[in-house]
Amino acid sequence: MTDWIGDTFTSDVGWNHLERLVDIGDRMAGSEGEQEALEATRDALDAAGARDAYIDEFDVQGWIRGDSTLTAGETTQDCIALPRSPAESVEGELVDVGHGLPEEFDETDISGKVALVSSSVPDHYHRGVHRREKYYYAVENGAVGFVFANNAAGGLPITGSVGTAEAPIGDVPAVGVSKEVGDRLKRRFEGESVELDVDCETPAATSGNVHAELGPDTETELLVTGHADAHDICEGATDNGTGTATAVELARTLAAREDELETKVRFVCFGSEEVGLVGSEHESEQVDRDRIKAVVNVDCTVRGRTLKFDTHGFNTLESVAQTVADRFGHPVSTNPKLVPHSDHWPFVQWGVPGYMVSAEKDTKGRGWAHTAADTLDKLEKRTFREQAILLTELVVELAGDDVETTHKSAETMAETLEDEDLAEGMRVTGDWPY
Repeated sequence: MTDWIGDTFTSDVGWNHLERLVDIGDRMAGSEGEQEALEATRDALDAAGARDAYIDEFDVQGWIRGDSTLTAGETTQDCIALPRSPAESVEGELVDVGHGLPEEFDETDISGKVALVSSSVPDHYHRGVHRREKYYYAVENGAVGFVFANNAAGGLPITGSVGTAEAPIGDVPAVGVSKEVGDRLKRRFEGESVELDVDCETPAATSGNVHAELGPDTETELLVTGHADAHDICEGATDNGTGTATAVELARTLAAREDELETKVRFVCFGSEEVGLVGSEHESEQVDRDRIKAVVNVDCTVRGRTLKFDTHGFNTLESVAQTVADRFGHPVSTNPKLVPHSDHWPFVQWGVPGYMVSAEKDTKGRGWAHTAADTLDKLEKRTFREQAILLTELVVELAGDDVETTHKSAETMAETLEDEDLAEGMRVTGDWPY
């Protein structure tokens, strides 16, 4: 039966939920807007046909934006605070640390200075270097402040959190700037004294995870996940309204195909992803991970028309993705390497098979995400519907009794992180769990 395909390609349920999320405005972790998004997602999953929809609340470190300034010479440069930056004023010599690679920090004296780094990593470098890794290299090397410059042109200051699980508020004040401001700072003010002033509030707050389920009451389960929170400077359309809206659409399509499901499917839409995967860490610590057959985590999918599946070395996951692609004659891409970011990771790090589902894009870096330009107008409903069709089939296929997934040991995951040169950065950021 293929009627469900035409039904999905004409459905507005998931897209309407995406519009609902972006129209909330501020969905920052622990905010009233995030709570509204969680409640709306709970209600949408229920209306789509999933059962037992509820919100599991948990405490989170709140962070409320105030004003920030970056003063260089006689000028005030446009900037925004990075979430979980401390409220503090500092002054120091501005030093350009390039891309913020470990080697660049080793070669540059930044003690007592303000470090300026790009959000990008050069093409020749063998791995990604996350923003938080760059920040904590700066902290470890004695920087008094951190300036994070967008690598993409357009006058858009870039955001992204700092802090660790043990110390949620960062050590030194941190701001994001546009590429243009970053280039101007390097050209005119490198070696000169600059001043950073970050104002913010850090109250106790509450976040939550939305749960619902479909399918038989089996001992094992599939998790379909995304995160409902977003940075406060933008609509959070791509990152990650699309993931949560896709979960809602999949609840609708899978409810219609529930008789085909041979494994329980549990939907979990996380809160507080953007401040350190807090919601997914909370869930991973509560569940019996041995009972999870696989995680299908959807994050930033609709930014491109070709789905990308990071499979983390689980061959069965790569095989299922390729089976679905071949069945529909629709291209996808797969990557077997580890991606220790987004909400699959608190499960995958312990050896649970898991996808990070995103999309191929034409440009390097995050694109519009983590800037004020992450808005609904960048996205196509056609792409959203196509991907919902492919992901519905993927979940049904993965739920089949004939598809077996094998967990890996924590020791194996740790060894792979070492082999892929990711361990050092995770230790620096406090994310090494072993």
